[in-house]
Amino acid sequence: MKLYPLLFGGIGTTEVILIVLVILLLFGAKRIPELMKSMGKGVKNFKEGMKEVEKEINATDDSAKDSEPESK
Repeated sequence: MKLYPLLFGGIGTTEVILIVLVILLLFGAKRIPELMKSMGKGVKNFKEGMKEVEKEINATDDSAKDSEPESK
């Protein structure tokens, strides 16, 4: 089963090779690892930010639940 149609909307092997060659021509072989490293750092920072937001939301929910009077 080919996954290319499912993942990339029908991009074939030839198109993938052309895209890789264009990227190599634009950035050069020395620059690509630097770009990937900076992308990895960006993803890591994004995930850390998401975790902080989730913690803040959970803390707000917990404090709101604690301040609500119990009704019987």
